Amino acid sequence: MQIFLETDRLVLRQFTEADVENLFALDSDPDVMRFLNGGKPTPREAIEHELLPGFLDYYKRFAGLGFWAAVEKSTGEFLGWFEFRPLAQHNPAVVELGYRLRRAAWGKGYATEGSQALIRKGFTDLGVERVIATTMTVNAGSRRVMEKAGLTIVRTFHQAWPEYIAGAEHGDVEYALDKADWEMGNRETP
Repeated sequence: MQIFLETDRLVLRQFTEADVENLFALDSDPDVMRFLNGGKPTPREAIEHELLPGFLDYYKRFAGLGFWAAVEKSTGEFLGWFEFRPLAQHNPAVVELGYRLRRAAWGKGYATEGSQALIRKGFTDLGVERVIATTMTVNAGSRRVMEKAGLTIVRTFHQAWPEYIAGAEHGDVEYALDKADWEMGNRETP
């Protein structure tokens, strides 16, 4: 297991081909997929042949950026994943933060804990200058995580969805945090 980052309760590690079933179980939960595609499960074949190979490819292209399996440190249980990847292929200074956790892990602070750790690592070790995150306006849980992680709302926007998702009429929101603002908020006070 190649560990990328540890927090008090989480291990963020690289995905392996052995994670197909973990991802399939995660993406089969309609509540997990609600704000992504209206609750439809991702077919196992798509996970095995498209999603997971895409995750693995990031490790080759971008040192320290990509998708990370989230494992509960005390039990070794797969909780979901975090995304911390460049928005543009040739500009790793601006990254997108994302997360997808099993329903059993919701409301326990894991998403905030993992997000804060990734932001810290990005700004201190990986040359990241700006972190952005987006979600549907109606996704209150995800918005709370973004705010607790230090991001602030930048804009509301509307995008065309291939199929209607409940709440899409309210649009999406973008949150962001710049390195300079993060540094100001994380200075030690005398």
